[in-house]
Amino acid sequence: MVAGAGIWGASVALALAEDGWRVTLVERHQPGHLRQASAGETRLLRCSHGDDEWYAKLARRARDGWRELSRRAGEELYTESGVVWFARRADGWERRSAAVLARLGIPHEVWEPDRAAHMFPGFRGDDLTFALWEPLAGVLRARRAVQVTAGLALDAGVRLVRGRAEPYGAGAVRVGEEVIRADRVVWAVGAWLPEVFPEVARRTGLMVTRQDTLHFAAPAEWALPPVPAWLDYDGSMYGHGDLGGAGMKVTSDEEGPPYEPEGGDRRVSARGEQVARAYLERRFPALAGANVLLGQVCQYGLTPDAEWIIAEVAEDTWVLGGDSGHGFKHAPALAAYVLAVLNGEREPETRFGLHGRTATRGLRTSGGTDLSSGVKGDLDS
Repeated sequence: MVAGAGIWGASVALALAEDGWRVTLVERHQPGHLRQASAGETRLLRCSHGDDEWYAKLARRARDGWRELSRRAGEELYTESGVVWFARRADGWERRSAAVLARLGIPHEVWEPDRAAHMFPGFRGDDLTFALWEPLAGVLRARRAVQVTAGLALDAGVRLVRGRAEPYGAGAVRVGEEVIRADRVVWAVGAWLPEVFPEVARRTGLMVTRQDTLHFAAPAEWALPPVPAWLDYDGSMYGHGDLGGAGMKVTSDEEGPPYEPEGGDRRVSARGEQVARAYLERRFPALAGANVLLGQVCQYGLTPDAEWIIAEVAEDTWVLGGDSGHGFKHAPALAAYVLAVLNGEREPETRFGLHGRTATRGLRTSGGTDLSSGVKGDLDS
């Protein structure tokens, strides 16, 4: 049984069903509902993860998984536009990422800033030392991908039960008046993890934060592709060109305030728009006054070190979490990994265990980077 039909839960349910398991998938709303962190308009797929090889290799396998899911669905869930990293330091996070990509044989190029400028209309890169190009990277249609993955799971025989799942002893879950018993129970409830397993959240330091996402109106030359996606690690910002008429995405990856995912206000804050516009003015000044086409509030469920939680909390009861900010793209490959764990073919890495986490930033475009205070100060000025 799998509780939670976000991208991780739906992907694990699909992998289990196609491996021959009888699977029940429980979701209190419906797959792809707008409260899910998985239900944003888009997510990025990229292999760069600083010094870390494990996530880089998993992301490379996930790319193949997304391409196959797109083929099966008969629609484009993944647009391979390429991704450009804006490197502010000669020896920073992007340089370490490039070294890992080189060791793993993952295609990439290191560019002078002027070459990156040719990829974006009206680009301003006078603060950059170089750019890192990942050609086999791009943008996922996130909410649609959740719906398609859940649909494929149902086609494979998964039973969908609507309702709020609660732990009910070893190998059992209560949904309303029904008690569902299973050989394995997998909890993939995203930002609801602290509500369902408060002790897991306490031990790992997992927090849920509010994140504002904005898409701006942009001229035709900002279509994605040919304009690639982009990330600014030291600026804690990322985005992409206009995909399917939804506008140009410009979003801060700085962790927001604590947030309650079920009943929290879903209106984008004035502060969120201010930060996005300040970045536009700095990097893409011609778009600084563009209208907001789409604003969404989602949430991160994030551990202090941004490492995931994949752990057995009781006999045959597993919890997956802490995936926000860099988990969506990995889903097809992560599901295969979890399947191997549940089949007893491997043990999860100790990094994903129920232990205290040291606050570090190296896996995503977080607000806690070395230059973040200065960058945010620039944005506020």
